[in-house]
Amino acid sequence: MPAGPDGPPPAALPSASEVVKHVRDGFDDGLLRDVAARKAQLRQLRRLLVEREDRLLAALAADMGKPPIEGYATDLGFTISEITHLLKHLDRWVRPRSVRLPAVTRPGRAQIRPEPLGVALVIAPWNYPVQLLLAPAAAALAAGNAVVLKPSEISAHTAETLAELVPRYLDERVVAVVTGGVDETTALLAERFDHIFYTGSGRVGRVVMAAAAKHLTPVTLELGGKSPAIVAADAHLEVTARRLAWAKFLNAGQTCVAPDYVLVDRTVEEPLLRALADAVRRFYGPDPRVSRDYARIVDEAHFARLTGLLDAGGYREVVVGGERDRATRYLAPTVLAGVDPGAAVMAEEVFGPILPVLAVDDVDEAVAFVNQRDKPLALYAFGGQAATDRVVERTSAGGVCVNHAVLQVAVPELPFGGVGESGIGAYHGRAGFERFSHLKPVLSKPVRPDPPVLYPPYSRLKRWLLRRAV
Repeated sequence: MPAGPDGPPPAALPSASEVVKHVRDGFDDGLLRDVAARKAQLRQLRRLLVEREDRLLAALAADMGKPPIEGYATDLGFTISEITHLLKHLDRWVRPRSVRLPAVTRPGRAQIRPEPLGVALVIAPWNYPVQLLLAPAAAALAAGNAVVLKPSEISAHTAETLAELVPRYLDERVVAVVTGGVDETTALLAERFDHIFYTGSGRVGRVVMAAAAKHLTPVTLELGGKSPAIVAADAHLEVTARRLAWAKFLNAGQTCVAPDYVLVDRTVEEPLLRALADAVRRFYGPDPRVSRDYARIVDEAHFARLTGLLDAGGYREVVVGGERDRATRYLAPTVLAGVDPGAAVMAEEVFGPILPVLAVDDVDEAVAFVNQRDKPLALYAFGGQAATDRVVERTSAGGVCVNHAVLQVAVPELPFGGVGESGIGAYHGRAGFERFSHLKPVLSKPVRPDPPVLYPPYSRLKRWLLRRAV
């Protein structure tokens, strides 16, 4: 091909099949077989996050106006902590685990030996584009897998930054980054992987699962849903409001485990609403538009969707917020009161800075409300022990936090994942290592003794012995 006016044409990007073959060759060559090699990659990944902090935070700010402290705490710092936890415990997790033998298999030795699956595909969303790409990747590397990383095209600045930086720090023979949109993701999903890890919407999750089924590839689907917060009559309202407002309006509400709506005992509805409005003003000032600590909606499509939910009505009043600016994709932290269960804002996951509040007669009515809907990714219970215990025991959710919100995901040894419509599988800490491992059972038997009782022909005595041995 002839050179253009500004020089030779750019080299063609490798195809999806070429990318997968390249990292599979690296896996097959045993580049991550040794634990030391896995640790080296994890340390390099941590170095990337530490040394390139400024560039990554700038990319996050460019994509969604993410405040630097939010970007560090939720994307970089979280992932650094996860990697550090993996490094600390990896030697212990990879060891074979002995299990007891029943009488029929003695003498011998039985073990569970973790082994890598092979090549994993990690497809990340745009809302926490560093954490939700690199934390699963770290778990996959710790387990000894090669990884293909697909960042979201919506958070384009972060995707481009990671595509540039990852090859500088990690071994390109076992880690690859593929950028692009739907076409590139579709091409990747047509390839054979040994595990696919997807974080995002249930709609796309079904597409991923259908593609994986063609190769019988196991999947982890980290989805979402309408995560409820239940506030009992005996909750500490000021603290509850502060924690709800922080968790809801972090990242401008674009968090899969954010409280999606609140069910409050109607005897404390009004004081809770006042406390929520007060918390918003304390956090972001009288005009959150000028706050350095408040993010923006990621793109025009999501802005239009969110303002459409507000404009559709179905609520009594806007307690605080409601202001918007399409040019800057600003939507104020908004609390709605008197929300109808059939309102548009209750029909789908909000995934933005709008908090519907619904009054109920008591905790039992709140529990029934939750149980009539799809199982959520997270559930939050605020109140005294009797009330919160009742909520925890009678509901099902991917994860639960009592008298706080969102922080359950920051505990490395608490598996993070959904249930039912909110997802399949879990990770973080050891759960992540095991998610990307095959826990291979191995039974070893000595050559002697070799009792004839196991083998036919089966006499009456043999049958009697075998029935008692198994």
